[in-house]
Amino acid sequence: MKTDAYEAVIGLEVHAHMLTRSKLFCGCATEFGAPPNHNVCPVCMAMPGVLPVLNRHVVELAIRTGLAAHSEIAPHSVFARKSYFYPDLPKGYQISQYDEPLCRGGYIELAARQDGEPRRIRLVRIHLEEDAGKNIHAESASLVDFNRSGVPLMEIVSEPDLRSPEEAVAYLRELRGILVAVGASDGKMEEGSLRCDVNVSVRPRDATELGARTEIKNLNSFRFVEKAIVYEVNRQIEEIAAGRRIAQETHLWDPEREVTRPMRSKEFANDYRYFPEPDLPPLIVPPDLVEKIKAEMPDLPAQQREKYARDFGLTTYEVSVLLGRNDLGDYFVNVLAQGINAKTAANWIMTEVLRAVNESAQPLEKAAPQPQETGALLRMVEDSRISLNAAKSAFAAMCRSGKGAQATVAELGLAQVSDEAAIAEACDRVLAAEGAKLAEYRAGREKLYGFFVGAVMKAMGGKGNPKVVNEVLRRKLAG
Repeated sequence: MKTDAYEAVIGLEVHAHMLTRSKLFCGCATEFGAPPNHNVCPVCMAMPGVLPVLNRHVVELAIRTGLAAHSEIAPHSVFARKSYFYPDLPKGYQISQYDEPLCRGGYIELAARQDGEPRRIRLVRIHLEEDAGKNIHAESASLVDFNRSGVPLMEIVSEPDLRSPEEAVAYLRELRGILVAVGASDGKMEEGSLRCDVNVSVRPRDATELGARTEIKNLNSFRFVEKAIVYEVNRQIEEIAAGRRIAQETHLWDPEREVTRPMRSKEFANDYRYFPEPDLPPLIVPPDLVEKIKAEMPDLPAQQREKYARDFGLTTYEVSVLLGRNDLGDYFVNVLAQGINAKTAANWIMTEVLRAVNESAQPLEKAAPQPQETGALLRMVEDSRISLNAAKSAFAAMCRSGKGAQATVAELGLAQVSDEAAIAEACDRVLAAEGAKLAEYRAGREKLYGFFVGAVMKAMGGKGNPKVVNEVLRRKLAG
């Protein structure tokens, strides 16, 4: 059976930790990396008699996200109890939303394809819910850290409109960019701030009905999302080819073996016994609040891409790299503020800055110099005070020492020599030592010009200003 006779049908459920200092229904901190069970209180630990109090800022961030995703902001929404029994769920249920969510419908628009048509991935809803704790499995015991219990989550549920692993990753990247741009989430997948459940099924290309789907839980990287979908699509096609039925199951991704493994049969909504949360009144959103938030909306990724291409003359690839992470775009803008050419700044950040980040495995603010110092270093190159190679050496030293551009260039003795007299003296020494080659050059062997340039630069310890060296050398060779 040919795999191209089938198409994948993919839907994503994205869970985003919201960028708040306190939890959804209590005042406990949401900081990442706190000691186990440090950020807890009677409310998020579900002690008897406690009542939840809704965090207003969470609602405002969700409205921002809904507006960015073209969703309808419901003036009336309802919290519900989603019942299931796991050790990391202290109440025995999760406060969530389901049939009356805060944001309904909408879409995420992907970049235009080669035919010029953008691709719209429809949304079912965007709803609020609280996160569970974290199970920690040691050799002799299973432990639970409840720091994450009650942290505000926003779940963004797509329609099954995606048709390939690559398209699913493009959708997830665009959605992450929107969440970061509106300040709803930091999007740090490595810290679990952004997690993704992927629903995958396959069907014959000419079919309209959906096949039985597998849900792959808690994928926390773009690479894992792509690899898991590729594996699962191929697995399902092989099952169909062998005449076996696809079971509707929940799977886990095994990143070491790069396979999905069955976890349990797939639940349906009625398995969770949803009913309205009796301890919370309906959420009423005044129209004037929506209008106020709409008026304060920042530029979204699509607008940022258009601006970078238009205002800075950058290519699509350059824009995608610079806006691929929020801190990199900010770094670029701050380097530009030092009066640096946009192309120069973009190329430097995409090579030297990203190399420093990748090699150190540190956040940008720790791995690279402050953007003002990077801008100062590039200004020295543009003013011909140091060479490009010298700037690379200085930048590497700045990353190690934390010192500024001026101090590092002076300390390493990297400043270029532009004094014509000093350069003329170096040219005279080289030409005197290379009489035979000078005669060949003047006899018509002009390819030797590069040899003389290299020799002069070597004589000056690589510190000669290339522009001045060329000007002086050509006069000397002509004479």
